Amino acid sequence: MRVERVRPTAWRVTFHPLELAALISAARWAEGGAEGELPPEARSQLRAVLDSYDEAVARS
Repeated sequence: MRVERVRPTAWRVTFHPLELAALISAARWAEGGAEGELPPEARSQLRAVLDSYDEAVARS
């Protein structure tokens, strides 16, 4: 994984496909009701990230 700061509020992250797959599956697990407490704001943010990812994959 490579992380670069492009601007003060923007980052560019380059993943190996397996790294991205691991992060996406962990986010789906956490958002989908994993054991433990997840604040509603965090669950909402994860859902937004996953929705954005799914839309980008569908367009490619």
